[in-house]
Amino acid sequence: MPTTDNIGFEIVNNAISAGTGDPRFEPVEPGELDELVYSVDVLKPAEPIDDMSQLDVRRYGVIVRSGRRSGLLLPNLEGIDTVEQQVAIARQKAGIGPDEPVQLQRFEVFRCY
Repeated sequence: MPTTDNIGFEIVNNAISAGTGDPRFEPVEPGELDELVYSVDVLKPAEPIDDMSQLDVRRYGVIVRSGRRSGLLLPNLEGIDTVEQQVAIARQKAGIGPDEPVQLQRFEVFRCY
């Protein structure tokens, strides 16, 4: 769900978070900004699903939740070829262990380059 009332502010906040706050990667340095390729994904509303069989790694992104922790992974990402990989990475982003129960949601995106 959006955290601001303006899609422009939402894009800026999420870009900063992705570039500096993803624990899987080193923060982006100012000297790297001109070398990056930028795109914006606008998420369609998420819907709850019963299990991973209702996911398609190319079509749907995934949100995993356990208590107050949640992780999101977009669809159709290079190097993510299976639903199992997609869910495992979303769990990792949220700090949710592989054996902890989770609630799953899926969503589609409108991708802009």
